[in-house]
Amino acid sequence: MRYLPLTDADRRAMLDTVGAGSIEDLFADVPAQALLTAPVEGLPDHASEMAVERQLGALAKQNLAAGDAPFFLGAGAYRHHVPASVDHLIQRGEFLTAYTPYQPEIAQGTLQVLFEFQTQVARLFGCDVANASMYDGSTACWEAIGMARRITRRTRAILSAGLHPHYVSVAKTMARFTGDTLDIALPQLAQGKPGDDMARLLGAIDDQTSCVVVQNPNILGHVADLSELAEACHAKGALLIVVVTEPVALGAIRSPGEMGADIVVGEGQSIGVGLQFGGPYLGLFATRDKYVRQMPGRLCGQTVDADGKRGFVLTLSTREQHIRREKATSNICTNSGLCALAFSIHMTLLGEKGLRALAAINHAKASAAADVLAKVPGVELLNDAFFNEFTLKLSKPARPVVRALADKGILAGVALSRLFEEGEGRENGLIVAVTETATEEQVQTLASALKEALA
Repeated sequence: MRYLPLTDADRRAMLDTVGAGSIEDLFADVPAQALLTAPVEGLPDHASEMAVERQLGALAKQNLAAGDAPFFLGAGAYRHHVPASVDHLIQRGEFLTAYTPYQPEIAQGTLQVLFEFQTQVARLFGCDVANASMYDGSTACWEAIGMARRITRRTRAILSAGLHPHYVSVAKTMARFTGDTLDIALPQLAQGKPGDDMARLLGAIDDQTSCVVVQNPNILGHVADLSELAEACHAKGALLIVVVTEPVALGAIRSPGEMGADIVVGEGQSIGVGLQFGGPYLGLFATRDKYVRQMPGRLCGQTVDADGKRGFVLTLSTREQHIRREKATSNICTNSGLCALAFSIHMTLLGEKGLRALAAINHAKASAAADVLAKVPGVELLNDAFFNEFTLKLSKPARPVVRALADKGILAGVALSRLFEEGEGRENGLIVAVTETATEEQVQTLASALKEALA
């Protein structure tokens, strides 16, 4: 018997309330080509559990897994080695069943983990306080823009051309409903500092600016000193928001907080979480003490109980978050608890020395790979400063080259034309990420394949 809790009258009442004529109207913004008009091809209408497992297993084998090929994809999601102990520990029943700590008195372990996670993120980002995580980096970025609006009472946000275009897209979508004005630009592929638009940012800050949002390292891999930008923001009463999509980089470069950032957000996928076919991921969010009451999401605090024993609680999580949503600092009332746990376990296993060592290995491997690839005829290295990711300019359009190499079992990188619909030079741009998982042999394989494809 199917479980159908809603009657036709129930559905009609809900549609009338939201002003929709039919259920189909709710999907009006979804492109027609993305909607299914028939059952998924290749799947039977019904089958035994064993038959379904075989069928899905056969479909899964059509994927080219990251571990089965030379892998140089990045652009916001990075392949790192995750110790087996991380996966083992997060699957313990104590963690999986206490995922959402609504009742602190029966979820002390979960709250302690989140408290320690917050401490790690705050120290990593060079900030005073961090929250218990958010959905992902892009939504954390938008929440930071909203937070800057509340603090400054201004609505003009300046977004760096080096900010990940997916983050820009999320901000543009949300700004339609909040009245924020976004000053955006496309990245330039100038040699030396690709995607860097520091001069534009410094010249654009005015008395109406709520915040400047900049990514470091940026989408094209360039690493910058943001100290001057922070000073310029503060001189005009604006906030500096820094986005970090590769937290491993902070084992090698100065933290955003040290450079004067007011809010630091990012994607925590690199540490402990893995690629997972695009999710679930982990939003990181940290800020200064004086702005803590405007910070979205949950915050775990440490206290003592009636007997003087240490305990943990959810703090500064206003009831408006749950029952008066129009007055809330954010409508994000949960957190990526299990991913935050994976992050915290991996970070604990690494420790400060381990993180710095991992960062050094990443940078050394990426530098060596860049030198090898730059010698390939038809390849030009654009970066003079990067961490483990850099941009190449090919003599041919990059997207067909990437496709041809993928057909040979080589995942060569991310073509800029996949990320940007317009912009000078994007057709020939290729973002290459090299982490500790890449071998010298795989780099040579990529170089040889590029040489052949560009001949």
